[in-house]
Amino acid sequence: MKSLKPDQKLVELCVNTIKLLAIEGVQKANSGHPGMPMGMADVAFVLWSQFLKFNPQVPTWLNRDRFVLSAGHGSMLLYSMLALTGYDLTLDDLKNFRQWESKTPGHPEFKCAPGVETTTGPLGQGFATGVGMAIAEKMMQARFNTPEHAIFDHKIFAIVSDGDLMEGVAAEAASLAGHLDLGNLIYIYDDNHITIEGNTALSFSENVDQRFQAYGWHTTTINGHDHPAIAAALKESIAETNRPSLIIARTHIAHGSPNFQDKAASHGAALGQAEIELIKQKMNWPVTESFHVPAEVTQFFNSVKDERLTDYQTWQEHFRAWSQNHPNLAKLLAEMQNKTLPEDLEPALMGVIDESAQATRAQSGKVIQKIAELLPGFCGGSADLAPSNNTLIKNARSISKADFSGRNLHFGIREHAMGAVLNGLALYDGCLLPYGGTFLVFSDYMRAAIRLAALMEQQVVYVFTHDSIFLGEDGPTHQSVEHYAALQLIPNLTVIRPADGAETAAAWIYALKNQTGPTALILSRQKLPPIHHPNHFDVGKVAHGGFILADSDKPDLILVASGSEVHLAMAAKNILEKEGHKIRVVSMPSLKLFKQQTQAYQQSVIPTTNCQVVAIEAGVTDLWPSVIGADNLVIGVDRFGASAPAGVLAEKFGFTAQHIANRVLEWLK
Repeated sequence: MKSLKPDQKLVELCVNTIKLLAIEGVQKANSGHPGMPMGMADVAFVLWSQFLKFNPQVPTWLNRDRFVLSAGHGSMLLYSMLALTGYDLTLDDLKNFRQWESKTPGHPEFKCAPGVETTTGPLGQGFATGVGMAIAEKMMQARFNTPEHAIFDHKIFAIVSDGDLMEGVAAEAASLAGHLDLGNLIYIYDDNHITIEGNTALSFSENVDQRFQAYGWHTTTINGHDHPAIAAALKESIAETNRPSLIIARTHIAHGSPNFQDKAASHGAALGQAEIELIKQKMNWPVTESFHVPAEVTQFFNSVKDERLTDYQTWQEHFRAWSQNHPNLAKLLAEMQNKTLPEDLEPALMGVIDESAQATRAQSGKVIQKIAELLPGFCGGSADLAPSNNTLIKNARSISKADFSGRNLHFGIREHAMGAVLNGLALYDGCLLPYGGTFLVFSDYMRAAIRLAALMEQQVVYVFTHDSIFLGEDGPTHQSVEHYAALQLIPNLTVIRPADGAETAAAWIYALKNQTGPTALILSRQKLPPIHHPNHFDVGKVAHGGFILADSDKPDLILVASGSEVHLAMAAKNILEKEGHKIRVVSMPSLKLFKQQTQAYQQSVIPTTNCQVVAIEAGVTDLWPSVIGADNLVIGVDRFGASAPAGVLAEKFGFTAQHIANRVLEWLK
């Protein structure tokens, strides 16, 4: 990549254009964050004009540099750069900032505009997601690069803020990145000393440089408005291939504003038309013209774009030669990108299920081994709980700083970072299908990242084990009662709690086919007996969310249960039938999927007339009335658990077949 050398006057013109597009977009919307784009315009200009590898005509080409605006509140900086450098983002799109169905929402959102690599906004998430992207590239390098052709040799750049570095998720991710020596990761810290409440000295006095050095990062400190210093720091960081890099750029928020520079007021509100006119006068800019882009600026950024197109064409030539020389690798890469599933997926996964009494976490572990055989992009790990989550791929290596050719990831006890890293892996152009495991109760630590995966429609699988009070002696701090219900409230997150091995395999099959959102599998610690199915088990039943497991002619009572309570419902059925009742048992592994079915299907499984319904689940009861009706009975756990053996808890909380039957009979009186 050649470096274009505009004269100082043109440089100043370009930087001022970036600043004014950003602040005028905020002003037109009367909403947004103008200070950060003004403060980081110099850094953005140097990065885009001299270093960033991109192609606006093919914005998702494999070997582009990834740019993450972790400081997502400064979105107009990113939108301005994308518009200037030739992406499908126009000045009209900038004028439509923060408006209904625009390409330019308040924070960068994946799929809204080309060039936006990930949704950011919740601070720290972009930082950690970029770490996932860096790990993904290292894994792809290990698998596909050859001595004569480096198909993957790009960088992951990000702009991060004080707020990003204060959030705990960034600390977790930075620690992991340093441990893995991610030399393809370069972050630029907008050190402007300002947050919403005022100067960062109010709450933030740590030595960021020393902190990141302790993590194992390469660090350098610069004046963020000094272009030669910015360029030198970027060159130095690019050359540092053994450690991630943090460039600490001391900047001034709202740089160039006569009345708002270095003031917290510029962080989250429009500057006002009067201030913008003062800024334009100071810049010798046409005062009455909005969203003005000088012809010289357009010409310069067109030349930058043309240069990058040449780089892309050179890479394309290398890629074609690599494909010809390594057809098997090229075929494998295409299969991974396309997420091609084998035709025999269902029988292959159903075939590994053990028909003996097994915990669903153990059954899931068997399925994971088979998936790993079938899908080369399948990879993942656990937050230091792989032996408990059964998430280790037995015939694969673990990735490490010395070897990224494996498929097992060890996230350490960093659930929050794990969630965001999984997003980064999934966002790597669909090449990888990541999963991550922990105890269900710790899904709270991951919730922000799970929500973003759902928002971005990314295929991530969560393996949440130890799903209820029946994990036993660890007690209420580890016993989930509300988490299954809480996760179901996240839009576009499919949550499945299987009852036995067959349902567990079917849940995995659904997750592998669900390519437009994440799936959470909710699995038991305790052994569960296999459920008898009167006919051959239909894998598609789980995808319907709920289905009839056992039936009677003209039932007068329906028992509905999920997960570990399904076998209790089956046992209670036998007791209640001796009392003269005709019982239908419904397995309900996913309330959300069931409610997505047609009304006709729902009524065929759980009629709302001429039948009484009882729901049984070892968790909070709040969501069940929406399915079974408010006048029916829910047997659940609307309190925290207790520390005792699982069998004792079953007796005390009333989750035995006899207790359930007694409760139902009392309710029917």
